[in-house]
Amino acid sequence: MDEDNKIECEKPPLNKYALACALLASTNSILLGYDIGVMSGAVLFIKDNMNISSSEVEILVGSLNVCSLIGALASGKTSDLIGRRYTIILSAATFLIGSLLMGFAPSYPFLMAGRVVAGIGVGYSLMIAPVYTAEVSPAMTRGLLTSLPEIFITVGILLGYIFNYALAGLPHHINWRLMLGLAALPAIAIAYGVFQMPESPRWLIMKGNIEEAKRVLRKTSDNDDEADMRLEEIINAAGTTTNWKGQGVWKQLLRPTKPLRRILLAAIGINFFMQASGNDAVVYYTPSVFNAAGIHNRKGLIAVTIIMGMAKTFFCIVSALFLDNFGRRPMLLLGTIGMAVSLAGLGLGSMYLNNVDYKPSWAIALCVVAVCADVSFFSIGLGPITWVYSSEIFPIRLRAQGTSLAVSVNRLVSGAVAMTFLTISNKITFAGTFFLLCGVMIVATIFFYFFLPETKGKSLEEIMAIFEDKKEETIER
Repeated sequence: MDEDNKIECEKPPLNKYALACALLASTNSILLGYDIGVMSGAVLFIKDNMNISSSEVEILVGSLNVCSLIGALASGKTSDLIGRRYTIILSAATFLIGSLLMGFAPSYPFLMAGRVVAGIGVGYSLMIAPVYTAEVSPAMTRGLLTSLPEIFITVGILLGYIFNYALAGLPHHINWRLMLGLAALPAIAIAYGVFQMPESPRWLIMKGNIEEAKRVLRKTSDNDDEADMRLEEIINAAGTTTNWKGQGVWKQLLRPTKPLRRILLAAIGINFFMQASGNDAVVYYTPSVFNAAGIHNRKGLIAVTIIMGMAKTFFCIVSALFLDNFGRRPMLLLGTIGMAVSLAGLGLGSMYLNNVDYKPSWAIALCVVAVCADVSFFSIGLGPITWVYSSEIFPIRLRAQGTSLAVSVNRLVSGAVAMTFLTISNKITFAGTFFLLCGVMIVATIFFYFFLPETKGKSLEEIMAIFEDKKEETIER
């Protein structure tokens, strides 16, 4: 125990090379965030310009998340075959094609085709960025560095809101095309930037390339002794292998041992609740929620979303900075409890506004504050920690494909929520939907308390031991 405290007190400074690698890998996540943010405003103009129904709007918005399931499922095997770095490039290239298709779409079916292609790219990105970052990062700063994809998602959302506001004044047949098509520009820059970063040392070791892995570890460690220690741990965990291609992984995942069952439960559970929280749908449909609350001006609606995006980005950065100090569990529990309270407040405000003709300013303000609080608490807990946790708990050979399975559940639930949010809200009102989501967050808090052990400060190779011994798991809590 004294030794653990000593290690925490002598926490090393952030390794600049590892930070640079994490930043380059995580920039891919801007693309997903931009799409989420920009679509919340673009869909208002698409609906008018193409004269589509509310059901078609739901399908358009949710299809990206459902189709990202394809990319998420394929990403694990792909990254085991061609490497983490080239999978990130593939992700950016796929999203580039999807963005161009959407920007030049002459009809609704063409627009949907672009969403499908972009969705596949998003699925690849959501799995590979955290996995690569986790495999490159030193144990003591892994929480911060693996949180970067979520930070870039929130930055992308904020950029989407800003471009919505900037382009909203253009003619309706042009503005939404520019909003969606501009995502192609960062995709090109990201693909180029990723060529400059090294391959994951753990993937190199599984391919038998020990010398190259050692060079990467020496750059991402504080000294040669630490690099040699990390190298020895990874070699022992990987076993004897010279050309790993991910073979046999799905057999192990579908017929898991008891420790692996605990890992799968934790990884799939946190990804399920991340999207069952309704956060993506709240972000997508915030203009519709505020429109129902009494804010009818289009630019006013988009301006409110910018405030929400700024709050989301700020608290995501705060979470990342403190994640390695306070640990995963405390931040996660704080986030879900805060979301439950915020959603209850949003439900109360929406219920009041739904039952009165006159829309008082205090009730509108309550809804705006509650939405900002909801996305802020999401950014403290579920937002960054889902990617950190699910990318660090799987054993080395199962990490890519195990994480891809968990992210697939994430994408499936996200698509289901996004494609049913308006329909459910029409049936039980926005207030009823928010009370329902509040209940989901209460269940999530209970689940996280009992099934997610702490992983702060442990190497990826040490984490497996937490799930092997129930007594040790209890102590870690």
